[in-house]
Amino acid sequence: MEFLGSKKRTIFIGQAVEVPGTAMSNTLKNISKNKLLELPVAEEMQMGITLGLAMDGNIPISIFPRWNFLLYAVNQLINHIDKFNVMNGKKLKPKIIIRTGVGSQRPLHPQFQHIGDFTEAFKKMTTTIEVLRLKEPKDIFPAYKKALSRKDGKNTILVEYGDYYNEK
Repeated sequence: MEFLGSKKRTIFIGQAVEVPGTAMSNTLKNISKNKLLELPVAEEMQMGITLGLAMDGNIPISIFPRWNFLLYAVNQLINHIDKFNVMNGKKLKPKIIIRTGVGSQRPLHPQFQHIGDFTEAFKKMTTTIEVLRLKEPKDIFPAYKKALSRKDGKNTILVEYGDYYNEK
């Protein structure tokens, strides 16, 4: 996240980005406060703001700590972000990085509404968004670097695993 945070056009958006609250919050501790946009729990609004920020030339890293929360933003993600380049005629290519995760189950199981993995479903639903699973620590930096530097007009969803923060 520090690599992304060092880039001029990036901005981190979501819940618990500026204040503690999730395991992902800990990965933003060294990011400048002026790059963190804390939002209330309003996932569809967050995804809409994400697209607006990207249309304005920013590179938002929109953080949904669990897939289960990202489900609330599906309308904006599928009907707007995924279709943007098709509807826009490729005049404007917003770059969006979406960070989500499969909720941790250890040491405490948070119940099933927090541990969904919808990676395969989203791969099938999207045409201009690449969905990447980050199962090994060695995969993380190259995947985020690819998401930031891609020139193919695709946006990226990066899927992390909460249990791996303490295990790998």
